[in-house]
Amino acid sequence: MTQKNIIILGDGMADEPIASLGNKTPLQAANTPYMDMLAKQGRNGLLNTVPDGFSPGSEIANLSVLGYDVPSVYEGRGVLEAASMGVDILPGEMAMRCNLVCLEGDLLKNHSAGHISTPEAAELIGFLNEELGSDLFSFHAGVSYRHLLKMRGGNKQIYCTPPHDIPEKPFRPHLIQPKNEEARPTADALNNLILASQELLHDHPVNKRRMEAGKDPANSIWPWSPGFRPQMKPLTELYPIRSGAVISAVDLIRGIGVYAGLEVIMVEGATGLYDTNYEGKAQAALEALKEKDFVYLHIEASDEAGHEGDVPLKVKTIEYLDARIVKTIYEETLKWDEPVTIAILPDHPTPCAIRTHTRDAIPFLIWHRDMQADSVQVYDEVAAREGSYGLLHGDQLMKTLFGK
Repeated sequence: MTQKNIIILGDGMADEPIASLGNKTPLQAANTPYMDMLAKQGRNGLLNTVPDGFSPGSEIANLSVLGYDVPSVYEGRGVLEAASMGVDILPGEMAMRCNLVCLEGDLLKNHSAGHISTPEAAELIGFLNEELGSDLFSFHAGVSYRHLLKMRGGNKQIYCTPPHDIPEKPFRPHLIQPKNEEARPTADALNNLILASQELLHDHPVNKRRMEAGKDPANSIWPWSPGFRPQMKPLTELYPIRSGAVISAVDLIRGIGVYAGLEVIMVEGATGLYDTNYEGKAQAALEALKEKDFVYLHIEASDEAGHEGDVPLKVKTIEYLDARIVKTIYEETLKWDEPVTIAILPDHPTPCAIRTHTRDAIPFLIWHRDMQADSVQVYDEVAAREGSYGLLHGDQLMKTLFGK
């Protein structure tokens, strides 16, 4: 009988103890009866998702969770998002993630331009491509604040700071720096592009309307995570998977899915925020799981709440995940003849206190109905330390899931 597997990933769900929660983490404070039940009936552990020498980005962590050897396949975030957007990366082209950000004076106020809407952002990116696009640069619109910049002949040996790492900090010290003299022309060209975007976006009608409505303007671009087209084998060549699907509101995760050979399933109303269509994503995952061996269901909301430093919202997103995703998938698959294995985990912590990612090990659980349970009684960062899987690294989660 075919074994079916689903990974439910709550992006950035792990955190640190918070005083306002009685020194509990959001996972500990949240009401999560279904994740707690699966932890109690299943087996638990911790997973290091960020290899030494890499920053704790979602691209790194999700590649690890999906069972890839990050040092051998990683080529930057931009190329992964390009795959989701249907933008081809040609030989000699470097792709970069390109955020629309909000500056307030010399400070980078936030990495998301106040979570600008996709139609507003598309208008701004189109405008920038008309004004700044050339044989060297081209802009490609994505979702909300997340976009793509391609550079012909760029040198990826540059230091780029992810904008979500520097909220409320001066932006100029974090402009792009070359790692060697050969990369200096690339760094200079990109920094000139950033400053030119600020001049152009300052008085754009979209931003005037946003400011009149009390919203943050998208008054600068911020390119980062450069790379070239990656060489990734599909998961069907690495694990005993005949077919699989990925469900996410985020271009990055969908792009990883494209290179991993997974079918990308789009869900109407999937926003990447707390107001995402949880029920639609759960139903899409169930339908995909009926036809396929493996489903990767990614929920972004907790990560965004962590980046905002919004503790009550982060707790709410975790409770939504439990009640509107985990409950639905558990109760429905329990009725099926085919056994279904459920794994639940974040990709990395996004502590509300610092509003960015850390590289700490994350808690995970694996459950199926015939499993011998370990002693863990609830699902959280502390309880998972006592789990029978101990501390795993990188691709060991997938190897454990598929018995390799």
